[in-house]
Parts: sequence; structure tokens; C-alpha cells
Amino acid sequence: MTTATATAPPCVAHLVSHSTARLQHSRAALLLHLNAAFRTKKTTKNNLSSRNTSSTIAAALPFELSPPPIDHDFLDSVTAEGAKVSEEGIIETFENDDEALDAFDNGVVVMDLSHFGRIRASGDDRVQFLHNQTTANFECLSEGQGCETVFVTPTARTIDIAYAWIMKKAVLLMVSPETCGNITEMLNKYIFFADKVEVQDITKQTCLFALSGPKSSEVMANLNLGDLVGQPYGTNRHYNVNGMPITVGVGNIISEEGFSLLTSPAAADSVWKTLLSQGAIPLGSNAWEKLRITQGRPAPGKELTNDFNVLEAGLWNSISLNKGCYKGQETISRLITYDGVKQRLWGIHLSAPAEPGSPITVNGKKVGKLTSYTTGRKECDHFALGYIKRKAASDGDTVIVGEKIIGTVVNVPFLSRQSPPPVKNSGPRLN
Repeated sequence: MTTATATAPPCVAHLVSHSTARLQHSRAALLLHLNAAFRTKKTTKNNLSSRNTSSTIAAALPFELSPPPIDHDFLDSVTAEGAKVSEEGIIETFENDDEALDAFDNGVVVMDLSHFGRIRASGDDRVQFLHNQTTANFECLSEGQGCETVFVTPTARTIDIAYAWIMKKAVLLMVSPETCGNITEMLNKYIFFADKVEVQDITKQTCLFALSGPKSSEVMANLNLGDLVGQPYGTNRHYNVNGMPITVGVGNIISEEGFSLLTSPAAADSVWKTLLSQGAIPLGSNAWEKLRITQGRPAPGKELTNDFNVLEAGLWNSISLNKGCYKGQETISRLITYDGVKQRLWGIHLSAPAEPGSPITVNGKKVGKLTSYTTGRKECDHFALGYIKRKAASDGDTVIVGEKIIGTVVNVPFLSRQSPPPVKNSGPRLN
């Protein structure tokens, strides 16, 4: 995977290789036989057909999808199977959190992330527009590719991470639930009269599932979608199920290993049951939050706030160091040039429960702040994320959280995959 370092080629920020091979007609008609909603006669076996990488969801079917019949509602279906769903329509738990977390490590899980935001940018100027509004280099990406990018303030304070798919006529951005409305409003605010850009929140018109775990590739192979296995992060391709579009992308919001599936509400229940039939264990939002913290993925309102900049959050792979001006670029450049990043995000194993916001100290001096906390799979396990001053502690060091909670600083998977540029020995240091 290509990362955004100073020595990287011009295309950075999770640059993904352009796939030129046309996607053959898939035998993924197997899907049609795994669930009643997917069944079809042999004479119509092309109902589920793959499209080449120049296809788009928009080309397959407009986004104005009709709502599903009430007896096929996805949330009603999972509730009937024992899932607990919040008033906001978020699946909190399938009463199997430990099993699901184990499957994330050793098998395969499927997560309903439909409450996460989906923003669609269309129009001739969409790529240049997003190139100027976020940290990634969109202009170097081609159809069927993808990347992670970050929305920041003009002073490089973090708003949210976005997972982006480049399509023929649109760019799809997947963002956190709490930021979707504000980001959509912000983007529309920066569209000028002459800009050929349209930004839409399509969250309610689509459903999003994430497949993750070491056996997720086996599931894809069993569904005859194995040609996506091993493709670069963000690679996305499009399919039709009975006239309704499904897009499958490599990677997901929490992990580079795995896949994302975007579908219509009408097809969601059938797609979900098909994945379960392949051995995927369902994982609810409660277990997802544990995963987010233990994996080290920053979240808005916790690690991504006005108190911390994008480099302190460690989101190096989402930042282009080579492209021209964009929002927050001047601050980011100065921080890198003058080695001005004063703190960084760490994982912390704790001896007891702790409240987010608690001070982190070393030798009686405050050196940071706890931002997220979760219990482990055992009652005696406690884990957190927190910002710590660079010179105060590093991997394996001991810190104190709050008054007397002992913490051990550790690396976390999401941040360990980030690739900061090499440290330069010359140039003044920003104090």
C-alpha cells in the first residue's frame, strides 16, 4: 500500500493501483440461490452480473430508490432474530459480543454500518473540489480506486476521516454518523456559482455493511467475488441484483483487511442473510465501539476535535504532502517542516476503569489526556486511547491516569499502519 510520505510518488494518501482489467460476468449468481430474494431461473442468470470498473451505481440505477416493502424491512428482520435496535435505528447488539469479537480476530464478522453517513459528490468539478477540501490527493486517483481522506479546519484541526470511492460520475464519501450533516452543509457552503458540483447526503437511500476478519476473503471467494481479494485498499466494483445496485469495496472503515458492501434498503436483508449463510458472525455497535478503541481508530468528538490536529491524530496515510493548496495545508506543512507535532495518540492498557477526559501524568506532571475508554472481553481488562506529549512516554512506558490508575502505553493497529515521513536532521525546530 502506498503511503503519503515525503519520498512517495505524486499520487499519495492511500493511492490505490488502477485496475484496467474488465470484470468478467461473475458466477456470483450463487447469491441468487442462497436466499429466496436472490433466486432466479437459469434463463435469467445474468440478473446478478458484474460490471467493469468504469461502471457506477448511478449508471446502474438512480439513487432515488423506492423503499422496501414493510415485510422486507432489514431492521425488522434482525429484531425478529433477537437483535437489540435503538430508537435511532442502530443495531446495538446481537447478544453475542464476545463471539463476534473473537470472530473479528479469528474468523469473519459482518457489521451493519448503515447509520454511518454516505455523501455523494457529483458534477464535472467534483474531483478538483474534494481535492481542495480534504487532505488526500484526489486528482491522482482513477475510476474504481479509493482512499482515506480527512476533513480538517483551516488550522488543520480534525473533523472526521472519510473513506472515499471514485466512480465514473460521482465520488462516494463514508463518514461518521455525527459529522455527516455538518460535512454535507460545509461542502455545499464552499460550492461557488461557477462550480459544477452537487453534494447530496444519501445515507437514508442506501445501506452499508462491513465484512472483516482473516476469513473475509474466503467469503468473497465463495461468492465468486474472489477477483477483489488482494486488490489495493479502496478498489471498488459494481454489481446488479435484480435491477438494484450493489457496490463492493476493498477494506472498510476500521480495517484495511475486509470489504464494504453498499446496497439499497430493498436488497439489504437479502445481502445480510447471504453473508450470514457464508459463516459471517453479526457484530453490533456496542462491540464495534470496543473494536474501534482497541484498534485505535480515532472518532469525532473524542480523538478528532478542535483540540488536536490531524498529525497529532497520526493520520499520515490520509495526507498528501505533494499536492497544491487545500484547506489546512499551510498549517500541516509548517508542522512537518519545523517538527512541530508535540503530542501523539496512543493505546493504553489500564489497571482499572477510567473516565475519558482524565489527565495522564508522568512523575506528577500532566503530559496528556484520556479520550476513549472501554472494557475488554474479561472484566479485569481495561483499555483506552489518549494523547501524550511526544517526549513524555512511548511504547511500553508507564503512566498514571487520573489519581492512581496505572497505564501501560502501547501501539494500536490502526495507527501502526500509518507512515509518517522520515525525520529531517536539518532545519529549525518549532518550540
